[in-house]
Amino acid sequence: MSATYETNGHPAVDLGTTELLRFATAGSVDDGKSTLIGRLLHDAKSILADQLAHVKETSERRGDGELNLALLTDGLRAEREQGITIDVAYRSFQTDRRRFIIADCPGHEQYTRNMVTGASTADLALVLVDARNGLVRQSRRHAAISALLRTPHLVVAINKMDLVDYDQSVYDAILEDFRSWSAGLEFAEATFIPMSALKGDNVVDPSSNMDWYDGPTLLHHLETVEIAGDRNLEDWRFPVQWVVRPQNDERHHDYRGYAGQVAAGLLTPGEEVVVLPSGRTTRLAGIDTMDGPLEEAFPPQSVTLLLEDDLDVSRGDMIARAGEANPPTVARELEAIVCWMSDAPLKAGGRYALKHTTRSVRAIVDDVDWHLDVETLAREDNSHGLALNEIGHVRLRLSGPLVFDPYARNRETGSFILIDEATNDTVGAGLIVAPAG
Repeated sequence: MSATYETNGHPAVDLGTTELLRFATAGSVDDGKSTLIGRLLHDAKSILADQLAHVKETSERRGDGELNLALLTDGLRAEREQGITIDVAYRSFQTDRRRFIIADCPGHEQYTRNMVTGASTADLALVLVDARNGLVRQSRRHAAISALLRTPHLVVAINKMDLVDYDQSVYDAILEDFRSWSAGLEFAEATFIPMSALKGDNVVDPSSNMDWYDGPTLLHHLETVEIAGDRNLEDWRFPVQWVVRPQNDERHHDYRGYAGQVAAGLLTPGEEVVVLPSGRTTRLAGIDTMDGPLEEAFPPQSVTLLLEDDLDVSRGDMIARAGEANPPTVARELEAIVCWMSDAPLKAGGRYALKHTTRSVRAIVDDVDWHLDVETLAREDNSHGLALNEIGHVRLRLSGPLVFDPYARNRETGSFILIDEATNDTVGAGLIVAPAG
């Protein structure tokens, strides 16, 4: 069932059919991130009339001289600083082409863990650069984390071009500096857009001040960037979240289904499947939803699978296609990149609960090999462990087998979190590199 909304005179949008793009914004202090988000919402006509009136009134009262679009998001930031809401602020809007969720990530280095959280599910990372300052430490840090998290698309927004007289040579120098520095990083796609969030140049409407730039505006790029191909449709991956057995229903007393969210692949009934870690095989008999059966399922749909044979399948098991060219790995030891999120350091010998897809096991840290300097991309020896916000390579030993893929192949089945069992706090986010050998 879908719903249609109209916002501030914007054309009606059917939220049941428009595609969703998640993007994370990051930048150093005073790079203009708040103004950019405000400008995007304002010029895309995605601000409610009462919100716009409040911003106008506040701008006049403060003597800003013009509409201060940063006020649209600064309120959220103030709430975060007071501990009222979460560290990553989320905003949503829609156009007639797409729905959008913006993860507004903190810019300070001490909130690296929050940027990891905001970017971990993003389809696109938007990194702001102040045209006057060029690439700074935080610009490199945000771009490096986006590459590490395999965020499929990157936009480098070179902002405040109005303060350098819209000079093309400034834009060209920053673009060249970024490309030279990021040669060792992997981005599926990187787009560079010169703009002025304050004046509106190249945010929603093309700029008449930069006729030397013939690329897309930010909104046009967000609306048209191809994201359907980012999904892994080659491998079958279905982590079982729940075993469905209807109670007190005589008509379906023999019904047994396995509910969860498709993590990869195009699932179709009739194909031979394997249940891991047991290795038992059967065939997919059907795909159920609340709205009826499906002929196929794909990420990120939530469905219930029916199997031909009555196998012992439990929460945390993985259903995959039998005989795949790239089968998932089943192992009790693994190597991973971990972003540490706790004041208490991660050290060899540490014991934690590990949650991976729908499966939970206990983990012991065998070793901490090195940590990454995200500005220089150098690996540095770190035998003392990982401190808060550090990112490094660790080896883990598990109490039970995990069924996983390398994070580079599948973000869903290649990631996990570490939990302090004493406090139940999430203390680390991990990206699986390979089984430990």
